[in-house]
Amino acid sequence: MVMSVDSDAKDAVDVLKAVADPLRMRILKLLAREALCTSHLVEETGARQTNLSNHLKILREAGLVDTEPCGRFTYYKLRPDALDGLTGFLGDLASTARATACADTKRSCP
Repeated sequence: MVMSVDSDAKDAVDVLKAVADPLRMRILKLLAREALCTSHLVEETGARQTNLSNHLKILREAGLVDTEPCGRFTYYKLRPDALDGLTGFLGDLASTARATACADTKRSCP
C-alpha cells in the first residue's frame, strides 16, 4: 500500500529525524546562543571533529543550520524559522487533538 504524505508532514519528519540524535540536539542548543565553528563545537561537546562534521551536514540538509565562511573557518548558526515550521506543525496536531478530544470521533470498524 502506497501512502501519500503532504509536504508539511514530510518536512516535519525530516526535521524530527535530524534533531532525534542527542549530539545534534546539543549542537542546536549551543547554536541557539551563538554562531560557532567546528573547533568551538569540539571544545563544547567533546566529540571528534569528523563526527561533528557529519552531524552538522545532517542539520544543514534538514535546513536547521546555515553556514558562514570566515577566513579558513566556517561558522554555523541556527535557523529559527526552520524550527518555527516544526513548532507550527506540532501545534496544529495538538490543537486538532484537543478540539476532538471531547467529541466521540471514532470510526467504526468494517
